[in-house]
Amino acid sequence: MAFVKVQKSKAYFSRYQVKYRRRREGKTDYRQRKRLVTQDKNKYQSPKYRLVVRFTNKQVICQIAYSQIDGDRILVSAYSTELPRYGLSVGLKNYAAAYCTGLLVARRLLAKVGLDDVYEGNTEVDGEVVSTEYDGKTYFVEEVDDDKKPFRALLDVGCRATTTGCRIFGALKGAADGGLDIPHSEKRFPGYDRDAKEYDAEMHKERIFGGHVGEYMEYLEEEDNQKYNEQFKAYIEEGIEADGLEELYEEVHEKIREDPSPSAKKDFTPDKSYKRKAKDSIEDRKARVQAKKDAKNAELEEDDE
Repeated sequence: MAFVKVQKSKAYFSRYQVKYRRRREGKTDYRQRKRLVTQDKNKYQSPKYRLVVRFTNKQVICQIAYSQIDGDRILVSAYSTELPRYGLSVGLKNYAAAYCTGLLVARRLLAKVGLDDVYEGNTEVDGEVVSTEYDGKTYFVEEVDDDKKPFRALLDVGCRATTTGCRIFGALKGAADGGLDIPHSEKRFPGYDRDAKEYDAEMHKERIFGGHVGEYMEYLEEEDNQKYNEQFKAYIEEGIEADGLEELYEEVHEKIREDPSPSAKKDFTPDKSYKRKAKDSIEDRKARVQAKKDAKNAELEEDDE
C-alpha cells in the first residue's frame, strides 16, 4: 500500500479556530469592517460614520451608521419604498432608484444636523466627481464653509462585489450630490473605461436618469411586444413611457430636496375580534377518533354484506 500523507492531523484540529458567526453566515466582512470602524485615538471616541448601502429583492436601503462597543447605531435611514411619496412608484431597485435613495438619505441627514442650508450639494446632475481642496485636505463637496465642515461618511458595501457600474455607486453618487462628503473617484462609475483611463460623465448621467431602462423599453416594444407588456406591466399601468423617464426622475429629485423628512408613523391597532379556537380536550379527541373508527367499520361491514 502506498504511503498517504495525513493533510489534517490531530495537531491541525486541536488548533483550529472557528470563524465569527456572521462571517460563517456570509453576512459580515470583518476585514473591511475593522478598517471602516476603527477610529484614531486622538479623536477621543468621536463617531466614524458610514454610508451603509444594501439591496434586497424588492428595495434599496441606505443608512448613516456609526459603531459603539455594544453594536451599531443608525443616525438616519432611507428606503426606496418611500419613493412613491415623491412620484416614483415603479423600478424601485434599479440604478436610478438607488441614486434617489442616496439623495434622500443625504438630505434627510443634513436636515437633521442643521447643515442642509450650508451644503445643498449638486443641484444640476452632470455625473462629474466634485472635490475641493481646503486647508491641505480634500473634501468631496463643491465648497467648504469656514465655520461648519461638511459631514463625512465612508461607503460601506458589505459583501457585495464592487464592479464598475454597480448600483451601490448610484446610491453613493446620490448621497454625494445630496451634500455629503464621501471619499470616492470616478473609477467605478458607469462610463469609466479602465483601458483608456477615460471617464464619460454623460453616460453616467444617462444612467442616473434611467436612460438604460428607456432604451430597453423601446427595444422590447419594437422587437417583442408581448414580453414588453409582461416585463413593463407596472410602467404601462402608471402611464410611464420611455421618453418621459428623465423628466420623471428630475421631478423626483426636486421633491426630495423640498421635503426629505420621513413620513409620519401610522398607529397600529390589532384586530381584537379574532379569537383562537379553544383546544380540544383529550376526551374530545378520543371520541373523534372512535367515531372515525366506527364509521369505517360500518362501511366495511356493508361491503362484506
